[in-house]
Amino acid sequence: MSTAARLNITREDAADRAAALDVDVYDVVLDLTRPGGQFGSATTVSFRAADAAVGTTTWIDFVASQAPTVSLNGQRLDTSNYDGARIAVGPLAAENTLVVEGEADYTTTGEGLHRFVDPVDDEVYLYTQFEVPDSRRMFAVFEQPDLKAAFRFTVTARADWAVVSNQPTPEPVPAGVDEQGRATATWSFSATPRISSYITALVAGPYRSTHSELTSSDGRTIPLGVFCRASLFEHLDAENIFELTRQGFEFFESQYGHPYPFEKYDQLFVPEFNAGAMENAGCVTFVENYVFRSRVPDAVVERRAITILHELAHMWFGDLVTMRWWNDLWLNESFAEFMSTLAAAENTRYTGAWTTFSSMEKSWAYRQDQLSSTHPIKAEIRDLDDVLVNFDGITYAKGASVLRQLVAWVGQENFMAGVREYIAKHAWTNTQLPDLMVELEKASGRDLSEWTRLWLETSGVNTLRVEVDEASDGTVSELRLVQSHPDGSATRPGEAVLRPHRMAVGFYDVDAASGALVRTRRFELDVDGETTVVSEAAGTARPALILPNDDDLAYAKIRLDESSWAVAGERLKDVAESLPRTLLWNAAWDTTRDGEASAEWFVRLVLANIGEESDSTVVQTLLRQVSTALNQYLPDAQSDALRIDVADRLWELAREAEAGFDSQLQFVKALAVHARTDAQTHVLESLWDGSVELPGLELSADLRWELLTGLVAAGKAGEAEIAQAEAEDATATGALAAAQARAAVPTAEAKRQAWEQTVAGTVSNAMQRQVLTGFQRTHDASLLAPYADEYFARIERIWNSRSHEMAEPAAILGFPSSQVSEETVNRATALVERVRETNAGLARTVAECRDDMVRALNARQAS
Repeated sequence: MSTAARLNITREDAADRAAALDVDVYDVVLDLTRPGGQFGSATTVSFRAADAAVGTTTWIDFVASQAPTVSLNGQRLDTSNYDGARIAVGPLAAENTLVVEGEADYTTTGEGLHRFVDPVDDEVYLYTQFEVPDSRRMFAVFEQPDLKAAFRFTVTARADWAVVSNQPTPEPVPAGVDEQGRATATWSFSATPRISSYITALVAGPYRSTHSELTSSDGRTIPLGVFCRASLFEHLDAENIFELTRQGFEFFESQYGHPYPFEKYDQLFVPEFNAGAMENAGCVTFVENYVFRSRVPDAVVERRAITILHELAHMWFGDLVTMRWWNDLWLNESFAEFMSTLAAAENTRYTGAWTTFSSMEKSWAYRQDQLSSTHPIKAEIRDLDDVLVNFDGITYAKGASVLRQLVAWVGQENFMAGVREYIAKHAWTNTQLPDLMVELEKASGRDLSEWTRLWLETSGVNTLRVEVDEASDGTVSELRLVQSHPDGSATRPGEAVLRPHRMAVGFYDVDAASGALVRTRRFELDVDGETTVVSEAAGTARPALILPNDDDLAYAKIRLDESSWAVAGERLKDVAESLPRTLLWNAAWDTTRDGEASAEWFVRLVLANIGEESDSTVVQTLLRQVSTALNQYLPDAQSDALRIDVADRLWELAREAEAGFDSQLQFVKALAVHARTDAQTHVLESLWDGSVELPGLELSADLRWELLTGLVAAGKAGEAEIAQAEAEDATATGALAAAQARAAVPTAEAKRQAWEQTVAGTVSNAMQRQVLTGFQRTHDASLLAPYADEYFARIERIWNSRSHEMAEPAAILGFPSSQVSEETVNRATALVERVRETNAGLARTVAECRDDMVRALNARQAS
């Protein structure tokens, strides 16, 4: 049996168990002092059985490499058939006490209790990651969100460690010494409120921290803590994090109408984390990249701010009130995504957060919604395999976009009034989507049943085109918005549904004083059906540019009329406000992805306008899109020639940028990716060794790694330079950067070594990602051609033998994306069809990679 099959839980199984059991409390005792790769785990769980379940058998989840000792109500249970994931429990009494004692395994995959050794000081750092089904890797548990309980953790560990969980950290009690003679201690945490197991947490190790506090809306003092590894602590900008946290508390307590539901709020930056962050109740974990050891683009700083607010939003929506089953995962994540952006825009310095949302989240949503795997926002989640691959752009970004559309539809005051009633009514319980929708209907007075059906229960993205008729005097005689639906083809998947939209249409003209394109009129209206006439526009002067979906309230692809496209193409940088400018950027990229405009046109549009772009996230997104256009959407010969122009222009832009300005850094980082000619790589080398300086540009260790990797990929540097850089940056970050650089060496031997390193499955989650990223980085696609055969021969075995957080990145990052051809598409399709019924997760992952290649081939036709 594959790893995925053994660990799977179906919705039907979970529903049956929830009907049979009511869980009271878990007492979990952990011994973290043992040497080796295992720790002691003993769980005592008190639970009740429904009348119909008395005398029957259920199961509890516990993932371990050896069978534990189990007793139920004082009677020893037989565990000879233990499969490494489930323990049969029965016969059940009305009141039950179950004890599971055994050893659990540390991981290096970012699942369960992850163990990391810091190369700087050889110290051990531990943290948990339990969403979706991984609390069972640390203790025995009924692993599903609707069996809430109280959790009491007792932890024995080194006395000099910090030990943090959901409840306030108690005073440790001396417990003796470990096998190395180091003092140990025991921390006995108080019981949590009734919460789901996936938001419990434990972080332990010699983490350093700084602390503050705030006053909740109910008058309580809430202790705040920010933690990271000791070797990173000097770089931790905790005051910025505390400021955002206070702003978030103020906003969310007001909007939700409910005080913060837990006793303290710690935020911990942990190594080798797979996600951006995780909303553990009162004990939020973040990816360590958010501790900035050097200057990073402002886009990354803003992303951290949104992430901080996203996780804080979950304390109410997700932790206090929790979905019953994972089919409502979208609501959990979409709501936090929407609320974090709203909080940033309305109560922090990030007032342009909706521009960032449009550039990043909506771009993600539109891409995801145009894959063959597109699904309704309210997805059908049959089992854990389904949910694991549904942490996607629909669950997060499309859902949040549609919530914004719903707010526009019912009004923000009505929306938040409904949310407040929902939280008040369902605190500490589990809910389903109708529980929220009924409160929104009451608050708004609108029947939302049809809206729910069209927006949440169907897939695909609509397109809105502008058609305009002009009178002889230059005024608008009629302005129409024409809506179309997907046709179900490979590049337009989705359902043939036309949806209602609340949106605005903006008129833009050149301001005589400034020369900027500014909005002169705005028409807000409901758009429904195939054609909607903007009646208020009749008789008005035809503007230079007509922008549908102005203010980005709706979720739809937009197409301008021909005259507006001509103006946008010439004067995109002159659009005064960032959000409408970003909508035009998005439309330009979308037409390129759809093969309606050539990739070269898009790249040259970016090069001509990006120097004036002021929004860091937009610059970051555009540079990534340029890379996709060059690597995927252009025939090789055309791409090679255009890439030289791109790199030359990036160097010009870097030199022209204001000293120390955000774009300067981004242009240099992009130059390191695209430099090809001797002159261009000489620039990289001169920046790397410091012989050429750009005023205001900090030559940090991180930037030097990016420059060096660019030189390595171009064959201008090698092992000697990598080894020297690694010695100078003897940190975990340096080791990862060195691994990526070594995998980027443009030789057959280096590519073979990188491939085998990841196929063997002996590296950590973070190292696997870095090596595969470097492996794919090449100036000569023929170097990677042999690995197409290897990928299709081995990926199924890799997927079946590894946990999800190792298998999925291997399948995505190992896909032969450099071999853009019908042959690769056909081989991917054959694999998808072969495993669709037996391995749905792998089938979906490979299908999405294939879909991107189909789109690339379509775009190449346009070029």
